[in-house]
Amino acid sequence: MKIMVVGGGGREHAIIKKLKENKNITEIFALPGNAGMAKDATLVNIGAKDIEAIKEFAKTNDIDYAVVAPDDPLVLGCVDALNEIGIDCFGPNKAAAIIEGSKVFSKNLMKKYNIPTAEYEVFSDLDAAIEYLETAPIPTVIKADGLALGKGVIIAETREDAKAAVRSMMEDKIFGESGNNVVIEEFLTGPEVSVLSFTDGKTVVPMVSSMDHKRALDGDKGLNTGGMGTIAPNPYYTEAIAKECMEKIFIPTINAMNSENRTFKGCLYFGLMLTPKGPKVIEYNCRFGDPETQVVLPLLESDLLTVMKATTNGTLSDCEVKFKNGAAACVVMASSGYPQKYESGFDLFIDKSVEDTVYVAGAKSVDGVLKTAGGRVLGVTATADNLPDALEKAYQKVNFVKFENAFYRKDIGKKALEVK
Repeated sequence: MKIMVVGGGGREHAIIKKLKENKNITEIFALPGNAGMAKDATLVNIGAKDIEAIKEFAKTNDIDYAVVAPDDPLVLGCVDALNEIGIDCFGPNKAAAIIEGSKVFSKNLMKKYNIPTAEYEVFSDLDAAIEYLETAPIPTVIKADGLALGKGVIIAETREDAKAAVRSMMEDKIFGESGNNVVIEEFLTGPEVSVLSFTDGKTVVPMVSSMDHKRALDGDKGLNTGGMGTIAPNPYYTEAIAKECMEKIFIPTINAMNSENRTFKGCLYFGLMLTPKGPKVIEYNCRFGDPETQVVLPLLESDLLTVMKATTNGTLSDCEVKFKNGAAACVVMASSGYPQKYESGFDLFIDKSVEDTVYVAGAKSVDGVLKTAGGRVLGVTATADNLPDALEKAYQKVNFVKFENAFYRKDIGKKALEVK
């Protein structure tokens, strides 16, 4: 059986490694992948947004099943294009992927169907947004409507910061067309939780909860990043809260999408804030999170391909989805200077003893030598019976990965360990 995975980062590497456990799979192609995953998949030099080339490759190579992992190709309709030529996919179609592709859509959906989220206003006119900010509660959250590499959210502590954020999005177009519309929303407080879930549009099966660490530096200081590490499960996410989320958020979201004729199949990511007034949705993603995938999939006991196919076929209620007890931790190693200016092209050494649980996000091969090629270079993951042991093992493994100008946070999981 031939599988194609669209995407090229650490998330895709984690998906590929998990898929490899299925013995019926004869070959996995990564489009484009990166050199750090060359031992696990056949790399194909086709960009994740080149829908026509992806379609042509799938047709020519008799692909049996495709996993479309990143947000951009999902929002652009990659699943629809592959379905047109008879290839089943894991991932939502274009109509459903809008739940991440437009924050205005997702906020309006939540308002219409009474799904708990922050209060908000939407603006397409800069002057109107600036005027609103004269009296809006501070701090406030400014969001670009469209995709922005996970960086289209600014928390403004002052009115001046809020106005500057709106101008940068709407006037300076720092996120391009994504900033044509902005959402200005209430600032919520409480622990954040990521819950990825499998769904076939009828049944929702949440995966193990996780905690992301967005800020670049220890103590949650520095700039927002794509994520500097994760742990799972998230200790703030109790059984009682999970039950409440299922009743008030997860099932209502799936039903809302069905009511809008946008049935969602694939992985629906719920970014939640556990506020004093109960859990609320901060954001939806239409795919596996990164680096949440790197801790969630290592804890999955069930066969990933079987579960993915059940979401496609609408048979998820008949499919056993089982996770191990215990915990997982991932430490992201990045290039110094990330998420701003950084240098790459340094030799990358990953000791054989740890390569099974190192997920490479940014690497290239130069004359057969692995080199760094990105801000977030890789994630080092470990699993154990409990979180302290998983964290200790992950940090031990970090010592077996070497590249010049590497930096990583030393406090991944610290907050989770403090939960009584």
